Amino acid sequence: MIAAFTQYLVSEKRLSQHTARAYETDLKQCVSFLHILAPDSQLEKATHQTLRAWMVALAQQGLSNRSINRKIASLKAFYKFLCAKAYMAQNPTLQLSTLRLKSNLPVFLKEKELLSLLDNHLFEDTFEGWRDKLVLELLYGTGIRLAELLALRDEYVDLYDSTIRVCGKGKKERTIPFPKSLRQVIERYRLCRATTISNHSGFLLVTSAGTPCYPMLVYRLVNKYLSAYTHADRYSPHVLRHTFATHLLNKGADLNAIKDLLGHESLATTQLYTHHSLKKLQEVFKKAHPRA
Repeated sequence: MIAAFTQYLVSEKRLSQHTARAYETDLKQCVSFLHILAPDSQLEKATHQTLRAWMVALAQQGLSNRSINRKIASLKAFYKFLCAKAYMAQNPTLQLSTLRLKSNLPVFLKEKELLSLLDNHLFEDTFEGWRDKLVLELLYGTGIRLAELLALRDEYVDLYDSTIRVCGKGKKERTIPFPKSLRQVIERYRLCRATTISNHSGFLLVTSAGTPCYPMLVYRLVNKYLSAYTHADRYSPHVLRHTFATHLLNKGADLNAIKDLLGHESLATTQLYTHHSLKKLQEVFKKAHPRA
């Protein structure tokens, strides 16, 4: 049943393989817990009480509310699938409520610090040096997700129009403009790649062996450069995505336009960035208004 469900997620719901595996992992963890309660337990016979007991056990293990909520979402999707396929008559997750989350605001970098890195740092005039610069410029210049960055192929980059085509969540494509200054970085990187690597996979960003770049490589290089020039609670590719959105908003960009650039389904997700913009407006107000 779990195998049928994960196949359904990929083929019919059009979720990524990564997301489907995450759902599968959650469900198998639930099965393991049920077997502790009773060796012959089965998911299709689980009750609201036993599923809630798993949530309590996860909380006692120190799992965060956000992580527990993801497992609840996995269960809800799975049992909804079973009911739709007539494997079950009643859904035991209908009374399973998600846990309250703290409103963690997106971390972003100061404009002056980030531009100092991109404009003043002397990247090595090598394949690796230009690749590292291109990764940082793409993440900040377009706001794309890590998975979208790694999936970029050469043919998705239009140097004439200064745009890239990305495939986002739900396999939805969108076209994003990039700064014209980035064109020179792409051209220089491709030249170094051609002279350094004889064959590569067709992906834009590759390793020195010609294979596609992988998440940990990007995490390492982002942390390496950002930690040397900027100050933040954490450094990651997603921080550059948050920074892209926040800087656009601070410069007066329309919220709906930012939503489309980021590939958000809902405007409510994009509105998280308005908090930072509001703080800047409050500072301006206090300095400029006679009554402030």
